[in-house]
Amino acid sequence: MKPEELKLTQEWDKTFPRSEKVDHSKVTFINRYGITLAADLYIPKEAAGKLPTIAVSGPFGAVKEQCSGLYAQTMAERGFVTLAFDPSFTGETGGNVRYMASPDINTEDFMAAVDFLSLHQRVDPDRVGIIGICGWGGMALNTAALDTRVKATAVMTMYDMTRINAKGYFDSEDSEEARYAKKAAMCAQRLTDLKNGKYALGGGVVDPLPEDAPYFVKDYYDYYKTERGYHPRSLNSNGGWNVIGCESFINQPILQYSDEIRSAVLIVHGDAAHSCYFGKDAYANMVRDSKYTNNKELLIIPGASHTDLYDGGGKNAIPFDKLEKFFRSYLA
Repeated sequence: MKPEELKLTQEWDKTFPRSEKVDHSKVTFINRYGITLAADLYIPKEAAGKLPTIAVSGPFGAVKEQCSGLYAQTMAERGFVTLAFDPSFTGETGGNVRYMASPDINTEDFMAAVDFLSLHQRVDPDRVGIIGICGWGGMALNTAALDTRVKATAVMTMYDMTRINAKGYFDSEDSEEARYAKKAAMCAQRLTDLKNGKYALGGGVVDPLPEDAPYFVKDYYDYYKTERGYHPRSLNSNGGWNVIGCESFINQPILQYSDEIRSAVLIVHGDAAHSCYFGKDAYANMVRDSKYTNNKELLIIPGASHTDLYDGGGKNAIPFDKLEKFFRSYLA
């Protein structure tokens, strides 16, 4: 398979400072759909031999220069080979169409990252883990249910993107009538896009911020629209996904077989996060009637909002010590 030629930014353009404890390089790899993905590879400078490895992605609509890169670099400082990648059709990653999402393709993105890492000369292929943040937490769980090479999965401040597309925030649109209206609007938008010769964008985080904006919208604004987390390639910081970008999520639940995950899973959420119900419900569904509960854990961080687990929120909310202990235990 011939990789697509990507234009990769070589200068450091992350939302977090560069670490002197790790070697960083830009890399590419191909998923099974022939899409070339762009990624940042982090290797600890002081470690020798083949190492455990972690692939990281998320949040949904973010880029690797934001919090997935922060997670990857920090875990590399702690002795892991790590890879933060841009999902298909976003960031520096390829794909002719832009700003589309797919439960299938995005799960494959994680599996292709596992492919790449498993064949890397510095990686022990029997010690592979993944971290999914926000909407990519759900994708990480779906990957863990499908990819038997993944030995440990950490799910951070997760969204189940299929649930929120089908049922709305807090399941407030969970009816056949509401779903029909969404599907009808999407189908009409498809024809409008074809007539216009371009896909309409749905809009990223609202800007300017209305005074009466819900708490979680203010939380997103504080990350994506300020110096704290803004990045010019981030969908959430700018024009957002295409209006029809997540159409197929409405009727394709991704956590159908999470109770069959045999490998270790750690789900982490803040109790002040609007999204905390996703993590709690995902954990409950994963362990209900499951034979594989001894290596499953739900960790609730007191006082942490949704975006506090993106970058720490100025209060060190990300439990990196816990993550290191978890991955060292299950990637031993």
